Amino acid sequence: MTEPASDLLSRPMRRRSREISDRAEIDAILASNKVLHLALARDNVPFLVPVFYGFDGKALYVHSASAGTKIEILKTNNRVCFEVTTENGVVTAEAACDFEAKHRTVIGFGRASFVDDVAEKTRALDLIVSRFTDRKFDYPAEKLGITKVIRIDIDSIKGKAYGFGEPRPEQPGETD
Repeated sequence: MTEPASDLLSRPMRRRSREISDRAEIDAILASNKVLHLALARDNVPFLVPVFYGFDGKALYVHSASAGTKIEILKTNNRVCFEVTTENGVVTAEAACDFEAKHRTVIGFGRASFVDDVAEKTRALDLIVSRFTDRKFDYPAEKLGITKVIRIDIDSIKGKAYGFGEPRPEQPGETD
């Protein structure tokens, strides 16, 4: 029998020795990257898209054109999953099956909403742009009018890391 999808929000990590449970460490991963992979679904069909994002310590923000697949899906289903990975690489081994991905990853679930308030929209765009430059910009009203800003309120979030420093001790019950 398939477990209810809502279980995904609170399910414990199988390999707890790789879990990042410190929210400050999770937030540091979110603060240090530029691209977030946003997963959406409609009618049981998944859709995944990489997007630039901003993070204010509580919510994630992405921007978009006013039309497109992402916008169409969000209008019917605002529940999303997101992923951010930093420091990708490979930990090599003698046996092919022992190769591992070197990474620090954050995966979360949330609810997306369209931001209409001009002040919040501007602040969100500033958060996104600040990942690329220290320059400050003005956003012409006509551009703000045709740009969608999406706020993702985080329902749950987890972090996972492997390949950095000494491995954390395996926990009872962990298996490969």
